[in-house]
Parts: sequence; structure tokens; C-alpha cells
Amino acid sequence: MTTPLAAPQIVINSRMLYSNWIPADPAATAALLPPGLKPAANRAVYMNQYVVDSAEQTSGFGAYSLTYLGVDLAGHMAPDGVTPGRFFTHYFNSSEVMRHYASERGVPATAGSTTLELKGQELIATTHAGGKPIIRAVARVGNTISAVARGQLMYVTRVGNRLMAGNYPYVGEIAAPFELVSLEFLAPDHPVYALRPASPLQRVEGSCWYAPRDSFAYPGGEYELKP
Repeated sequence: MTTPLAAPQIVINSRMLYSNWIPADPAATAALLPPGLKPAANRAVYMNQYVVDSAEQTSGFGAYSLTYLGVDLAGHMAPDGVTPGRFFTHYFNSSEVMRHYASERGVPATAGSTTLELKGQELIATTHAGGKPIIRAVARVGNTISAVARGQLMYVTRVGNRLMAGNYPYVGEIAAPFELVSLEFLAPDHPVYALRPASPLQRVEGSCWYAPRDSFAYPGGEYELKP
């Protein structure tokens, strides 16, 4: 199968929960990195759970849901010079077309689905793979937009023996108040369990948020990452 999609691609107004935490087993998370990459000093793990409800919100992907997560990096930063670069370790996408697009760029794309259910101020984000729930995040969110976050994140993938980086521009409306209440990894037999959070949950403040409308691009200008 050859993807008909050309890079870059745009997504608008996704519903997105972003989380960042200290893992229960920092050595296990570090072991998921390929040679040439090291974890950030705090060994933090990141996760993005989001839903694109309609094809009209994308330039070509169509509607889909996605959870991706991985490890914050040392020595490689996003263009703002503050946010760490991030390596994909897991990527659960409901769209076959998008999985192919991502896989061509070194993303470890596999089948999965994500739901975001907002009931009053309680947001429940659940990630499914292999027909069962594997991750559940619960947050308390308000209905006020406190800020519009803008910038670029930098994600790293491995293509063959090369480490490739790409800058992902985004514009997100951040809801307030916000609290990441709990984060559960529900399947001890799944490889993603290595990224489970420490108990009690240690959030990386400032890197956890909910955006009812978040727009971004999948890059077309990837570059090889040098040591």
C-alpha cells in the first residue's frame, strides 16, 4: 500500500488531553530509547490522547482518534529552547491510512482507539488496543479558555539506523481550571505498562492540560538528528 497523502498535513479543532509525569520505573522507560538518545534529567514520560471527530477537520487524514506516548529527551529541545524533544515509544491510531503515513516516518504506529468523555467537569480519556482498555486518564476541567498556547513541539523517530526529528506547530485553546486527577495503566501484560506513573502520581506541572480545540500540523520538513 502506498499512501496518497503528501506531507505536511493539517488537523484543526481536535479535542486533546496532554499529560506529563514521572514514571514508576525510570530504568524501564530509558531502556525504550535507541542508542544516541538519553532521557531527560527527571526521566519524564509524556502522553497525548486526542480525538478528531470529522474528516472536515483534516487536510487528508479523515476522522480518527490517537494516543501516543514516549520519553522526554536530554540534549534535544523544541524550538522554544525550553520544552524537551520527545521520542515516540507507542502510537495507537484508529486510522489505517494515518498509521501508514506515520509508519513511513518512523513512528511505531499500531491499531488502537481513544475516547474522550466530558461529563460536567470530569474528563475521562481511555485508550484501547487489542480490544481492551489499556490506559485511562481522569481530569477535572473547567469551561473557561485561560490562554491560547502556540509554538512547536519536537518529536524524534527512528528510520532505519537514522534518528529523525520534526517540528510540529500547534495552536491550542487551554481550558481552566484544570487538574490531572488520576492516570491508570490497566494492562500489566502490555508493553506500554513500562511507562506507568509512579504512585502517588507525580505530574510535570505546566505540561499537563486539556484543549477542547487544538490545531496542529504533521511536518514535512523532517531532518536527521545528530548526536
